[in-house]
Amino acid sequence: MIVCIADLLTPDEVAQIKEGLAQAAFVPGETTAGWHAKLVKQNEQAAKQAAVEPLKVVVQKALARNALFQAIACPRIVHSLLFSRYGVGMSYGRHTDNALMGGANFYRSDVSLTVFLSGPDDYDGGELVIEGADSEQPYKLAAGSAIVYPSTTLHRVEPVVRGDRIVVVGWVQSLVRDAARREILFDLETVKRTLFAQTGKTPEFDLLTKTTANLLRQWAE
Repeated sequence: MIVCIADLLTPDEVAQIKEGLAQAAFVPGETTAGWHAKLVKQNEQAAKQAAVEPLKVVVQKALARNALFQAIACPRIVHSLLFSRYGVGMSYGRHTDNALMGGANFYRSDVSLTVFLSGPDDYDGGELVIEGADSEQPYKLAAGSAIVYPSTTLHRVEPVVRGDRIVVVGWVQSLVRDAARREILFDLETVKRTLFAQTGKTPEFDLLTKTTANLLRQWAE
């Protein structure tokens, strides 16, 4: 399930993060890639430093308050946030994300996310391309918007030919490991909220709420 979330960050939050990153030191992105992915990773990432930590908090709070993200990802923890910059000529070739991240913490990557900090008019190229079984789809979203997609996919970032592509990427260890089960829960939550908006708290709503909660009890880890 691939879902785009508009306005995850407010314009003020985007500006705050970009202002903070303007003062940050960047290092080659290959330092955080797996042994095979680093062969195709050509970008820069904000180095670990005290000035970057408050910017991560801004993103974490935005994810925590967003009902759509919470319903899609069922997050146990959002981890390994990285601020990435792609200048002219930079790209990230075809790869899949590491299954485990976070060093000795061994956080699982079930869901990947990219939050766009540059607007689509700020750069040419740089599309995030996610591959399916028989097709591929490019994504280039507005500043402050996010895309959430399974970490199991093959994906790439096309070369930037003008400007700078600035994003924050991260991963989710979900309460529900199986992607198909997460989709079922998301569909039920969508129907539940729609039903409540139309008719309020009815016996049908209560039964649907019971079913959703009981499935989560069975599937949550």
